[in-house]
Amino acid sequence: MEQRHLGRTGLRVSRIGLGTLTWGRDTDEHDAADQLKAFWDAGGTLVDTADVYGGGEAEYLLGRLVGSLIPREDLVIATKAGNVPDPYRRVNASRGHLLAALDASLERLGTDYVDLWQVHAFDPETPLEETLQAVDLAVSSGRVRYAGVSNFCGWQLAKAATWQLAAPGVRTRLASTQMEYSLLQRGIEREVLPAALDLGIGLLPSSPLGRGVLTGKYRQGTPSDSRGASERLAPFVEPYLDDAAARVVDAVATA
Repeated sequence: MEQRHLGRTGLRVSRIGLGTLTWGRDTDEHDAADQLKAFWDAGGTLVDTADVYGGGEAEYLLGRLVGSLIPREDLVIATKAGNVPDPYRRVNASRGHLLAALDASLERLGTDYVDLWQVHAFDPETPLEETLQAVDLAVSSGRVRYAGVSNFCGWQLAKAATWQLAAPGVRTRLASTQMEYSLLQRGIEREVLPAALDLGIGLLPSSPLGRGVLTGKYRQGTPSDSRGASERLAPFVEPYLDDAAARVVDAVATA
């Protein structure tokens, strides 16, 4: 599998990453092990997770498999912090919360560092410089090798990256931004992608198959074993089951 530098950094990652959103919730340890082994056998290195995936179970499961199944040094482990399961505050990117979340992630993952640590979302209630100070502390302490952001819109990404490049002192250059991007969701082409290209930030696209719709499995209805048939996950798929999306899927099927 092709390896690429992530942004203007020395970090090299596989062109395709393995996501673990369902691990510990809809994917058990046996299936997770099969996925990880197949991914590694194909030359994959980048494994993406987060502290809130499966309520922490995704990180715990990945930690159980790394070392016993795949050598730690063969993987680029990326995790995130900042999202919180709180009905009153969905994002907490304060320095205290981020650094505590990082320590908890390292414990679940069974490692003393992560290769890529991402701020999961922009927090309008915390000064951005405080959030980025936490990033700098995580890197300077050795617990994080590279840092990025996730779900930042264009101006938020540009502001964060510019601060890191221009503020005095030793700052951590942002290596990446993670956003949903597919033929059914191309909104990032308007501002996020131009900002990332200009600032030398790598793009990690999530849901590149349009939440499964681009596979074509919904063309004749909703399969009973699909996420679209799940009461809990149906709202995740429904936005991509309209007529406009159907035309795109038909074109992909033809191609």
